[in-house]
Amino acid sequence: MFDGMQRRVVSMWFPRLGSDRVLRARPVEGPFALTLKQNNAERLSCLNAQAEGQGLHRGMAYADARAFCPDLITRPADPAQEARFLHALRRWATRYCPWVGLEGADGLVLDITGSAHLWGGEGEMLADMRARMARAGVSVRLGLADTRGAAWALARHGEGVAPPGAALAALGPLPVAALRLEQATSVALQRLGLRTVADLAAAPRAPLARRFGPGLLLRLDQASGAQAEEISPLADPPHFGVRMALPDPIGLADDVMAGTERLLSRLCARLKAHEMGARVLCLTLRRVDQGSQQLELRLASAMRDPHRILPLFRRGVEGIEAGFGIDQLRLEAVQIEPLPMQQLGHGGPPGQDGLDDLVTRIGNRIGLENVLRFLPADSHIPERAFLIAPAAYSAPENGPWAAPRPRPLRLFPPEPIAGTGARPPKHFRWRRMAFAAARATGPERIAPEWWLEDDNWRSGVRDYWQVETLQGRRLWLYYTPQNPGWFVQGEFA
Repeated sequence: MFDGMQRRVVSMWFPRLGSDRVLRARPVEGPFALTLKQNNAERLSCLNAQAEGQGLHRGMAYADARAFCPDLITRPADPAQEARFLHALRRWATRYCPWVGLEGADGLVLDITGSAHLWGGEGEMLADMRARMARAGVSVRLGLADTRGAAWALARHGEGVAPPGAALAALGPLPVAALRLEQATSVALQRLGLRTVADLAAAPRAPLARRFGPGLLLRLDQASGAQAEEISPLADPPHFGVRMALPDPIGLADDVMAGTERLLSRLCARLKAHEMGARVLCLTLRRVDQGSQQLELRLASAMRDPHRILPLFRRGVEGIEAGFGIDQLRLEAVQIEPLPMQQLGHGGPPGQDGLDDLVTRIGNRIGLENVLRFLPADSHIPERAFLIAPAAYSAPENGPWAAPRPRPLRLFPPEPIAGTGARPPKHFRWRRMAFAAARATGPERIAPEWWLEDDNWRSGVRDYWQVETLQGRRLWLYYTPQNPGWFVQGEFA
């Protein structure tokens, strides 16, 4: 607050925040509501004006609402999206003043002290807020007073403006619920005959404190201004972007790399201060003809070491079209991840910087999702004992793979061969080649996982054998006792 200035606070309440968010993207005609599951029952959580005009209200059971209004159109509520929408409105509201905070899940509070004159006065500022919200399709109710509590009460229980120094007088006719009290407290006060704020302010304070505790009088004092109540604006998330304007245009790849090196040093220092690492970097090169080119670098792991990142830009920089010259460079970390400090030296985690850099180089040519690694899976079924995952988005398995018996290096779908009996055939043909078994090791019986549906294992258990042939091939065969037959499924190195 500025010294010598009367504090002024605006409360913005969005009574239909959820439904307005949905209807902005997909308008509908007629009654509309959002439903939310509460206590194993679907209930209305937010309604438009037409639905409220049909007698529906928040908290109403969905089945009852359909009985009252058969034409009701509903969509499931998304509290996370509504919260993001409210945060977007908070950023928008900073155009009026820098001190903007959240007021519950459907409101904002603005400390406009010293800012109203920039809009021609308080009335003009409020009119501009209403007009912009109406054009955006968002319902809003505004309250303006000297205190946060009074502004909240006016926005929700009697939209209006309290003159400076007259907050309590403006709140007098409003119900006691306007003081942000619990519902049980409001009902109890009404039963005592204290129905309005004026009635409560005129009542003796000592009996009220003994019966309802200090919270009731605190809310009253906050609304009247006798007790201070601060407004805590949300801090904007850190922006990881740096830029450089050049006095003379450049066009050589070495000059662009030199500028990128300076930007990387500044960006990585900012990332280190917040213990973050970049996963996707975007280098924007603006030419003197106002055209621009972008180079996107996707990293295999979160990084903030400029000496490792800089060489990865070389291939992209060498392919740019400088035209008449480049006069501005901008580098931004468009995707970041937490990267806490790690101990270096003895006892620290084993480094794999070289592998990550190699995956980055290959991935930026063929796509990071196409560089794969094998990971162990908790299954004794051979074809389910491993997973294939992108190397850039998975961690390697440091420990040894757990396998009861040696597994073949190559695994393929089962291929039938001719054979009878429970022991491997002495002679058989596979892939148009004749083989003679020299030694067989086994059997290893593997039963199907009955809790999973798999057509390949409908034949029942399998008895696996390691067969060494006279031709030098080491094959993995199995026999199905319940449906007699022999198959080849793998080959050892």
